[in-house]
Amino acid sequence: MDHIQALEKYIAATNTHVFSNVENLLAEGAIYWFTDKTCTTRDEIKKYFEHAWNTIQNEVYGAKDVRWIAEDRHVAICIYTYTWEGIYNSAPSAGSGRATNVFVKSCDGSWKIKHEHLSGLLTLKNIKSP
Repeated sequence: MDHIQALEKYIAATNTHVFSNVENLLAEGAIYWFTDKTCTTRDEIKKYFEHAWNTIQNEVYGAKDVRWIAEDRHVAICIYTYTWEGIYNSAPSAGSGRATNVFVKSCDGSWKIKHEHLSGLLTLKNIKSP
């Protein structure tokens, strides 16, 4: 499995809503930056994922416009627009944002996530002029 397939596997694992499927793809010491929280332990990452899955029922996570901005034998970094849709507060909802994923090649040759950074997209109404 190469790093491109690792991203696809990660998205599929996320959509199972079973954290052990996601956890299998995490590198030791993985760090996640979300808009509202930094998670530096597996337990923190697990709690964040499970809270999101409980908050947005039937969530489907996706990635579009994926660009690999750095790649070598040991590290691969991609940026993309993440998408989600599901049921929030009993109503169909959807959203998107920016994502950065850093993958590292582990000793067994598999690609694992070392870092993920997700942030919501800014809109013009959120931006104040200087």
